[in-house]
Amino acid sequence: MLRATWKSLLGRKVRLVMSTFAIVLGVAFVCGSLMFSDTLERSFTSLFSATVGDVVVRPEIGTSFGAADGSSRTVPASLVDELAALPEASRADGNVSAPGVFVIGDDGKVVGGQGAPGLLQGFNDAPAAGGAEGLHVVEGRAPSGFTEVALDEKTAERAGYGIGDAVRLVSPVAEGELTPTLVGLVALGGDASLNGATLTVVDMATAQQVFLRGEDAYTDVWVRAADGVSQEELRDAVAPLLPDGVEAVTGDDAADESASLLLEAISFLTTFLLIFAGIALVVGGFLIVNTFSMLVAQRSRELALLRALGASRRQVVRSVQLEAFVVGLLGSVLGLGLGVLLAIGIRAVFARVGLDLGSQPLVLEPRTVVAAFAVGIVVTMVAAWGPARRTTRIAPVEALRDDVALPETTIRRRMLLGAALVVGGAGALVAGLVADVPRAGWWVGLGVLAVLLGVAAASPVIGRPVLVAAHAAYRRLFGTVGNLAGLNALRNPRRTAATASALMIGLTLATTMAILGDSAKASVDRTIEQTFPGDFVVSNQVGEGFSTGIGDAMGEVEGVASVVRVRYGLAETGDRPRRLGGVDPSTFRALDVGTVSGDVGDLVDGTAVVDEDYADDEGIGVGDDLVVATVAGERRLPVVAVVEPGSVLPSIATTTATLLDAGYRDLDNTLVVEAVADPPGGLDGLQDRLEQAAGDNPLVTVKDQAEYAAEQRAPIDRLVLVVFALLGLALVIAVLGIVNTLALSVVERTREVGLLRAVGLGRGQLRWMITLEAVVIAALGAVLGLVLGTTFGLALMRTLREEGLEVISVPTGQLAGFAAAALVVGVLAAALPARRAARLDVLSAVSTE
Repeated sequence: MLRATWKSLLGRKVRLVMSTFAIVLGVAFVCGSLMFSDTLERSFTSLFSATVGDVVVRPEIGTSFGAADGSSRTVPASLVDELAALPEASRADGNVSAPGVFVIGDDGKVVGGQGAPGLLQGFNDAPAAGGAEGLHVVEGRAPSGFTEVALDEKTAERAGYGIGDAVRLVSPVAEGELTPTLVGLVALGGDASLNGATLTVVDMATAQQVFLRGEDAYTDVWVRAADGVSQEELRDAVAPLLPDGVEAVTGDDAADESASLLLEAISFLTTFLLIFAGIALVVGGFLIVNTFSMLVAQRSRELALLRALGASRRQVVRSVQLEAFVVGLLGSVLGLGLGVLLAIGIRAVFARVGLDLGSQPLVLEPRTVVAAFAVGIVVTMVAAWGPARRTTRIAPVEALRDDVALPETTIRRRMLLGAALVVGGAGALVAGLVADVPRAGWWVGLGVLAVLLGVAAASPVIGRPVLVAAHAAYRRLFGTVGNLAGLNALRNPRRTAATASALMIGLTLATTMAILGDSAKASVDRTIEQTFPGDFVVSNQVGEGFSTGIGDAMGEVEGVASVVRVRYGLAETGDRPRRLGGVDPSTFRALDVGTVSGDVGDLVDGTAVVDEDYADDEGIGVGDDLVVATVAGERRLPVVAVVEPGSVLPSIATTTATLLDAGYRDLDNTLVVEAVADPPGGLDGLQDRLEQAAGDNPLVTVKDQAEYAAEQRAPIDRLVLVVFALLGLALVIAVLGIVNTLALSVVERTREVGLLRAVGLGRGQLRWMITLEAVVIAALGAVLGLVLGTTFGLALMRTLREEGLEVISVPTGQLAGFAAAALVVGVLAAALPARRAARLDVLSAVSTE
């Protein structure tokens, strides 16, 4: 039996390679995702290890996620000498760092800024934790004075600057550009990479003067341990010297804290990629099942003869399973190799949006290799188990007949199984979306998967009306050739439906995402239309704050009636990060936010206003105390008013002074500008003058309602495009499935094809017949996918209404494009099988057994 199995494999190499492709792609996506995740983790761990001392002395942080938006709180400079004098310390060094400083390249574009931060650091050659090399000059010299600057090597390269060039910088504390001279290139110690962030370095005195407003202080202090002193011992020695509001943490703890927080924040990337790897494997599973079903069907007489010669049922099943094992093993090996290339590709894609891991070597952990072989082999053997079991139902005596049919499960049993999966999946989907269940995302995912598998199982029944309609249309439009194509599709509805199901899954998810994306954009448009304040909104393209001087300048512009300053800080309520807004109470009413209860005129320092959605979700109202964890610690803010949700103000707002007292930086994030009744030059002229008042800062933009809505829609468009790109993998596998099914069908029907050619069917007619069969498969997949995707999309949007997505929009044009693309896929997938069928020798085909 073993010898027979190997001969069978070697005799059907081309057929099995087609099914191997699906496993290769699925395994590659799993491996690529895991490798990218491990590389990401290694890179950030190295980065944060190079940005801490043995002990870090810093202002106490009042939130679980650190000072994500930066902090205005500092450590007194006088503390540095006291710490350095400790017997447990060998030195102490003050640092000044600030976020929001970006480099403008020689092409006029911002370097980074699409998620990766722009960091500024006062130059300090202090060693990192464990005596490792910290920030150091690799070319040129360290900067000195206000007119000099150094950049990290990668940023200088991306910006097109060399030593001696004037560097264009934008800073949150300056109204326009700064143009210091580049005097040096710097790097962090070890193999640390900035991962797409930009690092601008000035001398320490300049950093204190500009970013700490001349205060003799530091944002943190590094203390290096003396020989033989551990980080914990040094921390304990430092702690008694610290004033209230200042803490000491070991370098290892500080690095782990920063890395963990960031990795947790971007962990959705790995989950996101692995979800699509799972989709690829499910779609690939349909291809594997189909392939083995057809291969076993073609070998049914051979397997029955083996039974007649004495092979047991178990030996026959093992024979097919061994073939599946070999295919899975081959697919895993190739998938692992392709996964490396895919990880490089994923890294390149994320580098274009600011997360650049280019200098970090790819990390291949043993678990990735284990996952590759486990996934590839298990999926293939599970997919082949059903066809293998069905071979045992062929009685040995049937081997004496010329036409041995492989037994199939009954349509009734498949329908019942499909109905059970659909009902169970729908229940899980509803529970995840509506009920308060733990891990609701898993419930939703499992519900969607169960519904898809249920529809796939029942598709021979569900899809029969489509196949019958296609047969009738073909017969009317294409005559005899169309009639043959329609009959061939109806001949084996299980195979047709199974092949279409792979395409169905991809189109279902694409349709669902299209509806979610279009509805989200429509909801954004409606919200902005209903709540857009003033005439113009001024904000930073990368979400950072900007100088208060810009608001001062705009208040003096001719034609401006008022300027409302809104600023944000990331705080925490109920262990959940939320934006905390800050507004001058005297200008709050100018935001024109409708009052639900209370009086916004009662807003004073130390109080808060919340929007209606937040009040309903948390069960709070006017007079209740809202407990907020801020950078500087916990604050208890009495609620004085509940207002309608707006497009500019976050769900919780307090006064500007309260934000400053809570440790947030003195920077504006949004300006709402209201024009006088008839500004000189109209609103267009006023917008030009406002842009001039913004100075040369290319990040600060002035937007009217339409431009502001377009800016808010842009992230949704980017997310939808990424999802479509990843779903493309599933669609590629689906196309392979159609090609594979048609190719094996041609092999299976070789004698029939020869007879058709013998009775007068031309090569062109034969090619057209097979093409029409492929179009039927694609049409069935498109119909099922569009119906399911629309159902999922509408259901999800209805449950998301409470989250602010109130508009349900179905992009009919886009869905029509999906349907048309599916038909084109059918035509293209038929090209190779049709060509092969047309080239068959008639006499050889007729004599085939």
